[in-house]
Amino acid sequence: MKDITEDLLQQFQSDYEADKSAQVLHAALAKTDMADLAYVPEAGAKLKGAFSVEVKTHGITAQQKSGRCWLFAALNILREKVAEKCSLEHFELSQNYLSFYDKLEKANNFLEMVIEHADEPVKGQLMQYVLRGMTDGGYWSEAVDIIEKYGVVPKQVQPETYQSEHTARFVAAINRLLRRDAMELRELVKAGKDPYARKQQMMAEVYKAQCIAFGQPVTKFDFAYRDKDGNYHEDRGLMPKAFYQKYVDVSLRDYTPIINEPTFDKPLDTPIQFHAVENMTGRDMKALNLTQEALEELCVKQLKAGQAIWFACDAGAFGARKEGVWDPDSVKYEALLGDFSTAMPKGKRLEYNSSSANHAMLLTGVHFDAAGRPDRWKIENSWGEEVGDKGYFVCSESYFKEYVYEAVIDRKHFTPEQLALLEKEPVIINAWDEDD
Repeated sequence: MKDITEDLLQQFQSDYEADKSAQVLHAALAKTDMADLAYVPEAGAKLKGAFSVEVKTHGITAQQKSGRCWLFAALNILREKVAEKCSLEHFELSQNYLSFYDKLEKANNFLEMVIEHADEPVKGQLMQYVLRGMTDGGYWSEAVDIIEKYGVVPKQVQPETYQSEHTARFVAAINRLLRRDAMELRELVKAGKDPYARKQQMMAEVYKAQCIAFGQPVTKFDFAYRDKDGNYHEDRGLMPKAFYQKYVDVSLRDYTPIINEPTFDKPLDTPIQFHAVENMTGRDMKALNLTQEALEELCVKQLKAGQAIWFACDAGAFGARKEGVWDPDSVKYEALLGDFSTAMPKGKRLEYNSSSANHAMLLTGVHFDAAGRPDRWKIENSWGEEVGDKGYFVCSESYFKEYVYEAVIDRKHFTPEQLALLEKEPVIINAWDEDD
């Protein structure tokens, strides 16, 4: 078949008209949300219940209409340290504070990449990647970089704004500004002129726009709180990095992102590295590519040690948001649309852009079957308490194996052989080949 002919259309039409179940499905879909029809309650119910291992956390956060899941997940790891040290029932670190600097660093890196690659053709693959601009999105490596540079502050001293919770219009406007700046900087470099004085003016524009949208970042503050017993505490004149050192005091470099991405360009048991628009200037994304079995074993070790796990998955695959379930047996979109199959090997799904690590959350528990193997995992999401089990979700082992791509692990849980792998020369890949 090359063209769609009239005879072929008639054949398609006849086949459809002969399929009475397809017509029933059409009638149902015409007036019902596909998400409601796709969910299989009996299968989803099998995933509910207590977990063999659970890590207690201090409440659900809400990223609202923003793409800052990765930052929420990272700060939700760190807030546990503050809550424990200060004996607090509920506590949040300011996502807005770090998101401000994340966007500022992304803008700076964007302009630096434009200057560095000014001789590249504007329609070439590298420049077209750069010109996509910044997003809200990110990964653990970026969180580490900005936390180490800027520290953290309590949410009470740098709260959210409407714009920090609804970022799409702001990000679109700044990207239009950055693309105009890219055009000007490329012309300056090609004319043999120094671009950096003009770049500084461009960054001042970005900074001002961010202050208008999100508020100017706090530089000194007082930390006042009551602990679980009602005792009052106040620590005056703190700076963000000093607050981090005093109340969080976690060595973030002790944690390593472990990925399972069995693609042609990422050999297993090997570190990978790339520089993305999302990075700071001079910093790269780094991860160790291991087997799925090794990734899961490390996750179990860390949960048993009482440590939650930052992880990234494909939230668009087999997910029931309202019910709080990720599971191929519980979410059957394909069955609604003709019962076709979308099955592909894990690596091929990544290579063919059928899947990606597009959402970050925390693993906080695991359940074992009668043989002692994981069969479901507990998840702390950042979509608020109105979905899932008051904000907590669950995924099946079948989902975990196929659609979880990254987990950040404390290196004290590594085997000696895994620690040795970190010393290998990393494989350098193109940022656009690690697209999310």
